[in-house]
Amino acid sequence: MIIKIENLYKVYRNGSMEVTALRDVSFSVQKTEFLSIMGQSGSGKSTLMNILGCLDHSSAGKYYLDGEDVSQIKGKKLASIRNRKIGFVFQSYNLLPRLNALQNVELPMIYAGTSSKKRRSASLEALDRVGLTDRIHHKPSEMSGGQKQRVAIARALVNEPAIILADEPTGNLDSRSGEEIMGIFQRLNREGVTIVMVTHEPEIASHTNRIVAFRDGRIVSDEVVENPVQAGL
Repeated sequence: MIIKIENLYKVYRNGSMEVTALRDVSFSVQKTEFLSIMGQSGSGKSTLMNILGCLDHSSAGKYYLDGEDVSQIKGKKLASIRNRKIGFVFQSYNLLPRLNALQNVELPMIYAGTSSKKRRSASLEALDRVGLTDRIHHKPSEMSGGQKQRVAIARALVNEPAIILADEPTGNLDSRSGEEIMGIFQRLNREGVTIVMVTHEPEIASHTNRIVAFRDGRIVSDEVVENPVQAGL
């Protein structure tokens, strides 16, 4: 089991006002699962992803990541866990414009203190896994949206994390590029990569193996997708 959430609450306070973003949320994610989290704006899905990504803490409840209780860990130790165990893919790519594809992919390994030789080797391998070996020296301004998202996926893979968290990864892409990205995710999942993805698009969620739906901070459904749509078919 990669993720285990128990009775999670998240309350935001603004002066005397309180807003409960998550209410008694419990669920787990097994190794090699590919699941999507759905819900309207304000449903709690983004708050949950921030907690899963160790970018925020819950107000109550437990969060186990790869067997470790990270609920109360803070500071540098939490940052280290985040860098080692989690790969992030964002809607807006979050690439550094002055760096080429290879340099962008290397970044998590620089933070991890990996040697330059190993960084280059691992980054080239990650770019090969997403079909971008012919773009390693291109900067983001020289790439299409789909290519930039492939770089972001390679960057998420390079430290061999326990899980990849993808937040609306097709949100800025046209339908063809979005389909290509889902094809990459499906292939990576078949290779054993665990992926949790937030999306508001049912057609994108239909490519995953499980759909967890949120409303008003609670899970309202958690269903296995019997026959996920295969991208490109």
